[in-house]
Amino acid sequence: MNLTTRAADSSHDPDFLYEFDREPIPRSRLLGPGYFAGAYAGEHVAATEFVIGVTFVNWGASVQDIFLGLVIGNLLAVLTWALVCAPIAVDTRLTLYWYLRKIGGPRLTSIYNLVNAFLYSIMAGCMITVSASAVRIPFGIPPQLNWYPTDFRFVLVVLGVGAVVVTLAILGFKKLATFATVCSPWMFLMFIVGAVAVLPELFASSESATFFEMARQSVWTGSTPDGSEPMGFWKVAAFAWICNLGMHGALSDMALFRYARKASYGLFSSFGMFLGHYLAWICAGLMGAGAAMLMQRPLTTLDAGEVGYQALGWVGVLAVVIAGWTTSNPTLYRVGLALQAVTPNWSRAKVTLVAGAATTVIACFPFVFTGLLDYVAIYGLLMSPIGAIVVTEHWVFPRTGLRRYWATSHGGSLNWAAMLAWGLSVAFAVILEQSGILHLFFLFLPVYGFAMASYWCLAKAMGASKPDDLEQAVESEAAPPPEPMIPPQAARTSLPTILSGAIAAAALASCLWLVYCLIDAPGDGYRDALSQFQSQLAIPTLVYFVAGTVYFSLRERRRNTSLTR
Repeated sequence: MNLTTRAADSSHDPDFLYEFDREPIPRSRLLGPGYFAGAYAGEHVAATEFVIGVTFVNWGASVQDIFLGLVIGNLLAVLTWALVCAPIAVDTRLTLYWYLRKIGGPRLTSIYNLVNAFLYSIMAGCMITVSASAVRIPFGIPPQLNWYPTDFRFVLVVLGVGAVVVTLAILGFKKLATFATVCSPWMFLMFIVGAVAVLPELFASSESATFFEMARQSVWTGSTPDGSEPMGFWKVAAFAWICNLGMHGALSDMALFRYARKASYGLFSSFGMFLGHYLAWICAGLMGAGAAMLMQRPLTTLDAGEVGYQALGWVGVLAVVIAGWTTSNPTLYRVGLALQAVTPNWSRAKVTLVAGAATTVIACFPFVFTGLLDYVAIYGLLMSPIGAIVVTEHWVFPRTGLRRYWATSHGGSLNWAAMLAWGLSVAFAVILEQSGILHLFFLFLPVYGFAMASYWCLAKAMGASKPDDLEQAVESEAAPPPEPMIPPQAARTSLPTILSGAIAAAALASCLWLVYCLIDAPGDGYRDALSQFQSQLAIPTLVYFVAGTVYFSLRERRRNTSLTR
């Protein structure tokens, strides 16, 4: 079966796993804004938010650092997705990995994909580890705070969680987005409910009348437990920007935005940044501080599962597990896409299965709790020069008289200018960081600019400015061929869809009502009221997932029906 036939067949079969890994996405397979809002909200309202939110507290961030610094950093991240990543993805309809092949040649792409897949595997493994930190609780497994496992039962838990994650990743982006869409409203609400649930304990410990005064005294105090230098405003803002640098500045999320109808869909990353990397980090910090006070233990001795359990009971355990799944699934999906170019005869499903097995082994080593913030910064810096090279060739070259795809137009297998620019940029980052000139979180802009400038100069010196008769032919391969798009006919919303949606919304409202009753409880009865709240919270949670799954399934079926009319 050729690619054209497979593409046609896949548009009518929602279970078909072919996802145009090596060719542009046809217009008939483009997705609407709801998928991207759901995917980003689901992925970035995640288990690692428990870790990062708590780390801000341990690193001595102040109230101003958190509430204002995160606004700046997350806004910059959204703009990078919307103005850099999404436009290139929509222009080409390709994954970064296959567009880079046109620019850098197959050898550079293979090197990049291997490095990228390895680093993403570690990240996906971190998410699985965080989920496992919650699953360990009912088995009485102690928190795993070292870089290696100290209980063999924890390894078994990780293997079970990893099996579920790999299965979901094999199903592909569309099913991942649907799964995240069901989970994200509830996940977002659980961060809020968990934070509100521990407020009485925080207020009682600080004896403050206002929220911000309580937060200054009990949560974001501006000082660290060991007396070291606190994180500071600009470090908080910079980290919020570079936290997902590999996805936006390094263009890895071209894999997702190639499905977007418009480049402006990049703005839907704000659902992840401001619901996840803003509100969820704040709520996680509150939950962490509250959990530490409830247990009378230092916050540094608690893992994500314990924080969720102390605030929300068994529902908190479920929240951490699901949050880990919704993050590790798309991360592992990206690993499969990255390895496609290295394993041309393997399907994406087979690649993802092998990568998932390796990722699950990595997840058995819970080093996520000791260096997550530094790791995501290092990952972004290693990958961002490639993004800068692609940005330069895609946008700067045509405007400065240089040719796109100059290094591969005659079958070249390695773009040495790109390879050298990547290596020099990483070396430049290491020099800046090791010399103490700039903190790790501040290296993005100078390194990105250095990569763009060095690649342009090297490419010009190596022949990118020379005319080429093949330029037009190669250029035409970058964009998908025009394809007529018939607008779908709107299908009438059925009564079961309306009822299931109303029940799901009522279940979420019930969660808010329960936590409202908790904070209204008398101070001396708070602990008993908290225990009762945690037990009752399971009922609307179960109702939501049943009704929400029915609602989103019916809505998806209605959408597919309208597309086939």
